[in-house]
Amino acid sequence: MTNKRKHIEKEKSNKAITTTIGLALGSGSARGWAHIGVIRALQEIGVTPHIVCGCSAGSLVGGAYAAGYLDDLEAWLKTLTKTKVASFFDFQFRGGGLIAGERLVTFFRNEFGDVLIEDLPIPYAAVATDIETGREIWFRSGSLLDAVRASISLPGIFAPVKAGNRWLIDGGVVNPIPVSVCRAMDADIVIAVNLNGGLVGRHGVQKKRDTDDKGKEAENDFTSRVKKGFRNSVDMMLSQVWNSDEAAPGLFDVMAGSVNIMQDRITKSRMAGDPPDIFITPTLDYLGLLEFHRVEEAIEEGNKAVHAVKSQIITAVSCGQ
Repeated sequence: MTNKRKHIEKEKSNKAITTTIGLALGSGSARGWAHIGVIRALQEIGVTPHIVCGCSAGSLVGGAYAAGYLDDLEAWLKTLTKTKVASFFDFQFRGGGLIAGERLVTFFRNEFGDVLIEDLPIPYAAVATDIETGREIWFRSGSLLDAVRASISLPGIFAPVKAGNRWLIDGGVVNPIPVSVCRAMDADIVIAVNLNGGLVGRHGVQKKRDTDDKGKEAENDFTSRVKKGFRNSVDMMLSQVWNSDEAAPGLFDVMAGSVNIMQDRITKSRMAGDPPDIFITPTLDYLGLLEFHRVEEAIEEGNKAVHAVKSQIITAVSCGQ
């Protein structure tokens, strides 16, 4: 345990801190940048989480916050463009995902470094899923980057990660918003952030809106690159199958829609059984699953969502003290 974390524990034992606040940051791929806005807004109203648990994109932002480099992450994210985002996609046509993910992890390791979870100044956990057993895997020690990489392994998109004898995929498959993990780590009050509200049925609507607004442009850079890769790798057959019916959903449409439905249903089930004290739901249904370049929009939505329930947060924290 680090000196800073020992200090926190000592303060708690001396009653200087009587309420332990846990922050459960949910999955949501590119929508995950909204977590930055949430954390910033909580800081503005004087609420500091003592425990951070994250799933998928939430594990990345939560890890950056726990490690103390959220400012650096935010500054870098705001430089992203579609082209820059696409440059991190190391496509592969073997294995369990379209993107290997090694290029992204290598960049983060070189740019921000890596730390052990147990050395972080505040308690942190990332959630992944064992693809063979379906069990939740909670990372509370070991490499922070390795934990995040396992947690973001979105099925079909990012390749699974091998950890020991296990193959791990996105934690959102079993626990999209890790409220239960915060509780297990002794949080008295849990603030949960749901990035997947209102998403079911929205993918087709968004695609139609983009077509109306931009004429014939109905695909983002990611989809175009995937299609190009498939054409180059498996000749024209897949291309012809892909484009056989423009009205039918394509491969990426099916994957994104399936992920949205899965996480929406699992989130509702998990929250019914273990509701948080505060539920924050940014409005992000217009944001595509892999539109990572739309950083400032996502951050702003996270900020607004906190201020929408500001009085509830302050009341919950005050009552707990």
